[in-house]
Parts: sequence; structure tokens; C-alpha cells
Amino acid sequence: MRIYLHIGLPQMGADRLQQVLADKRDNLRGHGILVPSAAGKGNHTRLFMAVTDPDHVDSLRWNRGFFAPDRQASLRSKLAKDLARDIAASNATSMILTASQLGAQLHGPSEIASLHKFLSQFSDDIRLVAHIDEPAAALARHYAAQVMEGRTTPLTHELALCGAGDWWQAALDQTPANAPLKGQFHEIQGAPFWLDYPRLQHAWEAVFGAGSLTLRAYDPDLFYGPDATQELRAAFDITPQIGKAKVAQIPPQPSAATLARARQFNTALLALIDKRGWMVPRRLWRSLLQEMAVAGDPLSAATLTPVSKYFAAANRALLAAHPALPQTLFKAPRARKDWQESSPEQGFRAAHYLLAHLPRLEAAHKEERAAKAGFTDLTNDEALADLSPEARALMPPLALQNFATLQGSPFKPHNSVGTLDDSFGDQPFAPLAPRQRLTGSSGNVIVGCMKNEAPYILEWVAYHRAIGIDNFLIYTNGCEDGTDEILGRLQQMGILEHRNNDDWRGNSPQQFALNRALKEPVIQNADWVIHIDVDEFINVRCGNGTLQDFFDHVPDATNVAMTWRLFGNNGVDRLADQFVIDQFDHCAPKYCPKPHTVWGFKTMVKNIGAYDKLSCHRPNKLVDGKRDQVKWVNGSGQDMTREAAEKGWRSSRKSIGYDLLQLNHYALRSAESFLIKRQRGRALHVDRSIGLNYWIRMDWSDHRDTTIKRNLPRLRAEYDRLLQDEALRNFHEQGLAWHRAKVQSLHSQPEFAALYKQARGVKLNSVERVAYALALDMES
Repeated sequence: MRIYLHIGLPQMGADRLQQVLADKRDNLRGHGILVPSAAGKGNHTRLFMAVTDPDHVDSLRWNRGFFAPDRQASLRSKLAKDLARDIAASNATSMILTASQLGAQLHGPSEIASLHKFLSQFSDDIRLVAHIDEPAAALARHYAAQVMEGRTTPLTHELALCGAGDWWQAALDQTPANAPLKGQFHEIQGAPFWLDYPRLQHAWEAVFGAGSLTLRAYDPDLFYGPDATQELRAAFDITPQIGKAKVAQIPPQPSAATLARARQFNTALLALIDKRGWMVPRRLWRSLLQEMAVAGDPLSAATLTPVSKYFAAANRALLAAHPALPQTLFKAPRARKDWQESSPEQGFRAAHYLLAHLPRLEAAHKEERAAKAGFTDLTNDEALADLSPEARALMPPLALQNFATLQGSPFKPHNSVGTLDDSFGDQPFAPLAPRQRLTGSSGNVIVGCMKNEAPYILEWVAYHRAIGIDNFLIYTNGCEDGTDEILGRLQQMGILEHRNNDDWRGNSPQQFALNRALKEPVIQNADWVIHIDVDEFINVRCGNGTLQDFFDHVPDATNVAMTWRLFGNNGVDRLADQFVIDQFDHCAPKYCPKPHTVWGFKTMVKNIGAYDKLSCHRPNKLVDGKRDQVKWVNGSGQDMTREAAEKGWRSSRKSIGYDLLQLNHYALRSAESFLIKRQRGRALHVDRSIGLNYWIRMDWSDHRDTTIKRNLPRLRAEYDRLLQDEALRNFHEQGLAWHRAKVQSLHSQPEFAALYKQARGVKLNSVERVAYALALDMES
């Protein structure tokens, strides 16, 4: 097997090529070409983190918790196993690995040799690829990216290097020291040593062999157009046709004035950090820089012609040695007066801007300090000191390693997110006023799927009617417990519409039902369409607790990402005829980016015809010409359109928000209810079982959230009103009896009796649960 290793360079379209490779992964696999996801979904960052020297602490290793040597060694070992597994499963004749950090950050022979040793266990046939551009043009883009990440040094630094005899070494010698707690790293503050392309080639070929590195030209029009796949075919010797690429926008460059503002602000902010010892999270830092942006012309490469002239002779020789490179590649832009920092315009003063945002910075510091409370270079033994005896006895070695890693990671869970407390006290919401709807509108509609959910249907329907849901469209398949009878009676009462879905086809009954739902008048005439399951409750945490209260906060929203708050078992063993939202009030922390299921979301979709498909978590297939009409918001009402408009089903550290609304997800309920769920199977992933792994992922109980309980009076009033119907009450009681009988039957089966005992014996805190969940190979 031949390995193609793409080493960047940064700002040369590497991220675009990585995205196209990811999009074409299945296509390429069919042709015997492996683009492994084990090293990273797009950019293979794990490969970079695994081979750097111990004293090479970059932002990736630091922020992801792999800066300690033993943790990095564990990453390297796991990556090797994961890649070996992917290779064995693929029968591939070639493998493509790509990490833009490699060429830009690996400069020492020991690191390049470590990478070579790592890859050689898979193949002795390794080819390297790097994309390059005219040095002044590359520097202009790279400097802009650095400044928007926190760089403080002006471009006079690089211009001064043009007087050095050895750019490569001088750039490395003058790179400022890392200051991780300040969020400052040499790749942000240092000059790009790698602009010396001949030296770059020499450094890599000294380890991988003469002729192993192919240099290719960066062409933005090609890379970001439909023919980007042709560049992939040429760079990685891909023979078969692999179709066209989705057209993407060439990354816009910030204006020169914006860069002046940002660099001056970075300098002022770093001085404040030095003085006060604050930790400023990267997401806030980036946000502040983006907020100060002003329109104007970007930094011109023509002001950096001394850099072009410095490398002119060496690059002429490079062109002679690489005839495949276009002869115009190193044509310098027409010279202008040497670079001088632009005016920041409009009277901008960095100190004034900083002063205006001091409250945000201080609040973020407190949150970051809580998140990184253990952010030190601990040994494994030190990091495991806080592990409970129960967890130590239960967790496998990989979970223990994950626990150690989390101690020094921004992925460590905590509850310090947002401004809203998780307890409103005992004051209930006021009664819901009658809703007024336009003629012909079916209002706010929930579409859902059920199988054997009889004990829970009435509470779920009553609750959502009490907060502003007007209609329901419910599909069922394979029900034995009286679910169909309950829904049929509710349909007769005019409460909802019920459809049988026993004839479903395809991969899942749920998706089959959602495809059908789009043809239903109740969906076509809806104001808002909401797809949730019977174990999910919309918890409006603002105003009077109704959907309209939330909509009033986000009048322009067309899509709402309702992020899950996972509620655990709460120590409840027995199935009881009591409200779910009252029995279970312990849940996951609000800050819990790992594992990926915790921040999953479901979507409320305004019916404006922007999407052609409704899927489990979100609408898909954005209609051409509708992109500008779409505005996604999170549960705090914040805009997340850029992140969610076209793909994604989970919130990120940037987009998480619970202040106005969250989706309470009661995936387990009682331990006995969990047994029935395990026996029943799943609606979406019918080929995946629900066992102890699922319990570990879902049984969160460290934190208490009682916000939804203010709805209990209005829930009780609507619930009791529905139960006045004798037939409905009888169906409900029969369904409950069926579940109790099923529980007794399952208790008598060894498999389920063992699962029940195991689940009740799992006692993990949030950090331990994250560590264990990350070690499980169920859905990752």
C-alpha cells in the first residue's frame, strides 16, 4: 500500500482539499483508496499531535489535553491501532493522510523522523505532497490568519528577516516562547519559516528520501471550484474519475484596517492578561476580533516584495527542478512602497475597545478557570487521584486514560455555562391564554414516531398542549402495548392525527415516516414543525414558559436548535404511573462537549419551504435561493446560522446555549423502563442494540435542573382533562398494566436480569462518565 502524506501548507487551500476528500471518502474507498477518519474527519490533526517532540507544545496539543508525554504516547498508540483497523477493513491499495500543520510546524529532524517511523509501520512506500504559492502572497494570507488568532508582532518582523542570511533558522530563533495559559503559541506569534521552500524540501527529503516530496501550486479558482477533484487526482495519483466537487467560496480576507485594529487589540489584551492573570477562551477572543472588523481592501502582497526578492534566486532553481510547477508561480506582484500598518480608521483605540468589553472578558475568565481548573502537566497517577473507587473498579484501561486526559482538557465537563440558574424556585407559570391561529393554519405541530410507549403518551401530549403545541402527527409501528389504541382515541377526540407505519421500508421506520409526513396537510399548513420523541420535552426557560414566549425573544428565527439536556435515572428503579418530568430532575452538566451525544439537538423549523427533507435531528436539502431567508438560533437565542444552515446535528462549544430553551431528554426513565426500551429496540438505528453502553452514555445525575417543574400545575390540569374521557383512561391503564407485566417477564430472563443489576450498579460522576463513554465503540 502506498501512503500519500499531504503536509499543507497553511493558507494554501489545504482545508478545502480536506473537505473534498471527506466528501468523496466513500467514492474513493470503492476504488481502493482509503481516506481514514481515524486520524481526524478532515484535517488529520491526531497524526500531527502524535509525533511532535515533548517540548513542542502547540495550541492543538495543549487545548486537546495531549501535552503530557504519557498522554501523547497513549494517543500515538491508539492512533496506530485505529489506522491499522481502518486499513485492514478497507483492502486499500493507497491511503491519503493530510494535516496542514505538518509542513508549517514540524521543522526539527527528530519530529519528521518520528512521523516517518510512525507511518513506516504501515508502508515503506510514502509520498509527500505540499502546496505552495508566491511567497509574498502566501505571507499576506498567513499574517492575516495569525492576527485574527491573536498575533501581536507587525509585519516589520518578516521584512527584517529579509536581511538575514538564513530565513529558516532566523525565523525559528526569533519565535517567541509559548505561553499556553495566555492562549499564545509559536504558530500564532512566529514568522513562517516554511516560506523557504527549498529548505522545506531538504528537511523532509532528508528523512523520507530524495524525490519523496512533490510541490504543487496553489490555485484558488481551481481549488474552490467544481474541478477541485482534478487537483486531488493529480496530487495523489488517483486514476478513476471521482466526480465534481461542491463549489465553495474562496475564503475572504480581512481588510488591512481590520488587521491593524486586531493586532493593536491583541497587544492590549495580552498586556491585560499579563497584569491580571486572566484566561481568555479562544472563541471569545476570535469573536471580539471579528466584531471589530471594518470593510476595506485586504493586505496587498505588493507591499511585501522584499520577501519575493529575498527568495527569487532560490525559487528560480526550484522551478528548474520541478518542471510540473507553472513557470509563473513565483511571479512577484508589482512592487509598492514597503508595508506600513494601515490606519485602524474611525478613531479606533484598542484600549477603549478593550475597556468596553472588560465585563465579558472577566466573566469568560471565570468560566475558563472553572473549565481548566486542573490544566497542569499531570502524570497519569496524579490525574487519576480523584477517581472514585467504584469508577476505578468498573472502567477499562482506555476509560482510565481518558479520565486522566480530561483533567487537563477544555473538554472536561462542568455546569458553569450561561446566565440562567437551573432552579426557578416554586413559583408556577401562569395559565396559558387561548391561542389564536390564522384560518387554514394547523399551528405549531409536533411530528413523532412511537413504538410501545403507552404509559408516557398522555403526559407528553398534555405537557406540550399546555405550552403551545396545537397539533400532533404520530406514526407507530410494531406496537403491542396499546399505544395504537391510545393514539386512536386521541385522534377521535381531535387531539392529534395517528398514522400506522408498519409497512415502513428502508433503513429506519423513523425516516420513512418523516418522508411521508411532508405530504400530510397538517404538516404542509403548519406554522412551525417540530420533530421530537416521546422521551423529549421542550423546556421553555423564559417568560411564562410557553413557545410563544420563546418566539418573542427570537422574532427573526426560522430554525431553532433545541439542544438536549440528558436526564438520568435519578435512582428510580420501579416503573410508576407518575409524571416523568417530576420523577427525574438530575441531568448532565450544561458544559459537556464530549461525548458527541450529549449536545445533540432536535430542530423547530418554521414552515417557509427552505428545506426539502425532514430528518431525525434537523431539516436537510436546503433549497436553492433560500439560504438568505434562513436564520438558525440556539437555545439562548444566539445566531448559529453559519454553523448549522446546511449540516450538523449537535451543538458545539461555540453554539451551545440553554438560557431560553432546552430539550429535556429522558432517555432512561426508571431502570425497569430501560429494560423495556432495551427489549424494544430503536426507531432510527434499528441495527444497534441498547445495552449497558447506552446506560453509561445516558445516566447523568451530577446536576439538578428543576426548571421544567414550574409546568406541573398546567400539565396536571390538561392531563386530568384528557383522562375525563373514560375510553382513553382505560386504554392508558391497560397500557401501564402491559408494561408492568413485560417488566416481570424480563426480570425472569437472565440477560435482562443481569443488565438490570449492572445498570443499577454503575455509579459515575460526570468526568468519569465522559471518560467511559469516549472509550465505548458504539456510535462514535
